[in-house]
Amino acid sequence: MEMIQRPRRLRYGENLRRMVRETRMSKASLIYPVFVMEGENRQEEISSMAGQYRYTVDRLLYKVEDMLNAGVDKMMLFGIPAEKDEVGSGAYAEDGIVQKGFRAIKARFPEMYLIGDVCMCEYTSHGHCGILHGQEVDNDTTIQYLAKIALSQVEAGADMVAPSDMMDGRVAAIRKLLDEKGHENVPIMSYAVKYASAFYGPFREAADSAPAFGDRKSYQMDFHNRREGIKEALLDLEEGADILMVKPAMAFGDVIHELKETVDVPIAAYNVSGEYSMVKAAAQLGYIDETAMMCEIATSTFRAGADIYLTYFAKELAQCMDEGRIG
Repeated sequence: MEMIQRPRRLRYGENLRRMVRETRMSKASLIYPVFVMEGENRQEEISSMAGQYRYTVDRLLYKVEDMLNAGVDKMMLFGIPAEKDEVGSGAYAEDGIVQKGFRAIKARFPEMYLIGDVCMCEYTSHGHCGILHGQEVDNDTTIQYLAKIALSQVEAGADMVAPSDMMDGRVAAIRKLLDEKGHENVPIMSYAVKYASAFYGPFREAADSAPAFGDRKSYQMDFHNRREGIKEALLDLEEGADILMVKPAMAFGDVIHELKETVDVPIAAYNVSGEYSMVKAAAQLGYIDETAMMCEIATSTFRAGADIYLTYFAKELAQCMDEGRIG
């Protein structure tokens, strides 16, 4: 058969396939989310997230070293306070658990780039992401608290802040306060397009952050909506966001792609707890090849347009990049 065009020519041999790959990844694009809790010398496995743990600050330092040795030099911290209250005061306390984590890591490993998740759900007694007025989250009151949280994290050593609450106007409030306090060079990675998703289930167990009543659908986005996601992202960009995030990653490749085509700032995507746990559970049952599935999901997210990838698989993906399986 006479054929001039034979696409299979470029698929013969691993060296050739790697040379012509359209989607490329780097360990520099990986962020590892980690949970830090009060106490000493404890490390608790999260039952719904096999292989993931809550760490006391002293034990967290060993994990930081482990990640740096793997080539992952960016982490996002989530705090689990010993006590909670109506206004989530542990989130912005000078001696809050996340603040302790930032200070300890920066003192021992200044090369680790630290990102603070700015939200209130882990710290409020009711589990919602803001200040309540009756049984509704008061948007405009909440954003003032979020700005305080962001400032406290930066003062404790965070290199970047990432508001995840989905309140209207919170990026502007955070940017204004950080600039007033001399932190104009601290970037904001906004959870700009965060859907109300069933994929968050394991995280809520990990962080003890499930709402005591109702749900978060009045502030997190309806997963039916694509154009609304672009609207949310553009508003955050106008307010001063430096990086825009889509969450969850796996089910929203279309949104990642459209956002990439629409804006000129970096796009992050969060491979969330449910996505991680689905792969882990299926692998434990022998249904899938865990490493192959992990690599394929990550690649699909970058192919859609992500520049930054938050994932509990960060160490394993870094190892796969070293081995040439992806990247």
